[in-house]
Amino acid sequence: MPRDADKADLVIVGGGPAGLSAAIRFKQMGVEKGKDFRVCLLEKGSEIGSHIMSGAVLEPRALNELIPNWKDLKAPLDTPVTQDKPYFLPNDKYAIPLPVISSQHNNGNYIISLGKFTKWLAERAENIGVEIYPGYPASEVLFNEDGSVKGVATGDVGIGKDGKPTENFQRGLELHAPLVLFAEGCRGSCTKQMMQKYNLRKDADPQTYGLGIKEVWQIPKEKHQPGLVMHTLGWPMDMRTWGGSFLYHWGENLVSFGYVVGLDYENPYLSPYKEAQRLKHHPIIRQHLEGGTPISYGARALNEGGLQSIPELIFPGGALIGCSAGFLNVPKIKGIHNAMKSGILAGEAAYKEIFNKTNDEAITLTSYPASLKKSWLWEDLHKVRNIRPAFQKGLLFGAAFTGAHWLITKGKEPFTWHYKHADHEITRKASECKPIEYPKPDGVLSFDLLTNLARSGTNHNDDQPPHLKVIDEKIPVNVNLKEYAGPEGRYCPAGVYEYVKNTDGTDRLQINAQNCLHCKTCDIKDPKQNINWTTPEGGGGPSYSGM
Repeated sequence: MPRDADKADLVIVGGGPAGLSAAIRFKQMGVEKGKDFRVCLLEKGSEIGSHIMSGAVLEPRALNELIPNWKDLKAPLDTPVTQDKPYFLPNDKYAIPLPVISSQHNNGNYIISLGKFTKWLAERAENIGVEIYPGYPASEVLFNEDGSVKGVATGDVGIGKDGKPTENFQRGLELHAPLVLFAEGCRGSCTKQMMQKYNLRKDADPQTYGLGIKEVWQIPKEKHQPGLVMHTLGWPMDMRTWGGSFLYHWGENLVSFGYVVGLDYENPYLSPYKEAQRLKHHPIIRQHLEGGTPISYGARALNEGGLQSIPELIFPGGALIGCSAGFLNVPKIKGIHNAMKSGILAGEAAYKEIFNKTNDEAITLTSYPASLKKSWLWEDLHKVRNIRPAFQKGLLFGAAFTGAHWLITKGKEPFTWHYKHADHEITRKASECKPIEYPKPDGVLSFDLLTNLARSGTNHNDDQPPHLKVIDEKIPVNVNLKEYAGPEGRYCPAGVYEYVKNTDGTDRLQINAQNCLHCKTCDIKDPKQNINWTTPEGGGGPSYSGM
């Protein structure tokens, strides 16, 4: 059955800060120039913000540029940062205060819920004429005969597990445009296709990723310290593994606690989720959470490669913006402002191209990367380009280099360190590593995975084809289980993967796809790149609140 097709002047895939900023800036240009164009934005979550998660401390630099009167428009930036407290944890008992480096000061920044902030941005976008379609994932990229991007297609609805249409079947819709901006966030499924088709990584280092585990707690009013920003480095990670925590006091007696583990870890026995749980028992963390109640849970992969890992950003008919490209500033522990800035620049470049367009050919947005490289975003990333790769040489070396960077070189090193391997290639075989024994959760500070997962609100229609595609069915048991001790059940923060016994006593990998948080870790960390994350039916996945 053919799909219905519609046409827009600009299509944006993803309703995060980058996609919404691009849409708003594009429409603002229309007001300034007196000529309007149609913008359609697709979002796979059931509503804007339901799939998005971040720490988050917002540096309002890009917001000031995009919407200077945001305070008058009641943007949900209600908790200004009042204190910065970084610590090094040498073990499970002690915490050593670290100096607050001037460039990492959070003066003028705000602790926010990124979900609430993107909802507010979406309201601004709709008020200026952007068409937003939540619950419509872009499941397929469409191409013209010359190989340029023609548009995207939304996923079919009502396909049963057997691959056949059910009585609720609805064909997806095609959206055509001379330009598509991909703003899917880290490891987006359409973005991954574009990387491969156009070889966008040919001149870039492999991307390195982190997995962020986050909980939001309601704590007693007398313990709340509005505006407190705390970060830790060190324990429970060993000296070879990158990881750190954040803890922010914000809102109405809320605390956001999170832990990020670099997915370039070596030991297949490591569980990022369980590391986060045991960290909460450290006195420096425990004192903030005791007496409180966890109300939300989520997880998401994030790009950590920085400048060296940014791919080619443009191709015929399309461009990558935000975390689809990877603009996170790891030392700052911030990426929202950079995602927004990339969206602003792409929106401006897109409007100029479409305004001057005289034919129906796909647009190659050459002015976008050129303007990006002249912006404060590029300068921001260039200055810190060597810090994250320094930690691949170990925690002590990375910490020593970071100190020298801020005190002496200040980003002017006459060299650039590079990433040589993708994260999945760094995983060592189980025989080379020591199993990790994790303490049992106490049900007060730490929790088993399924208990926490219920706080994410994640849900998928059971009667649909699995969106987690195992390419070779033999590899999980014959390679992953045999050689790597079945890492899927440990790197996944949602209990999607587990090895179970068949009736004849043999092993098989069971996939509980309904648990999926859309974090993309399996797509990144599988040792043989044998799992391909694809979009499920629209609206499926987490239903984050206040994340």
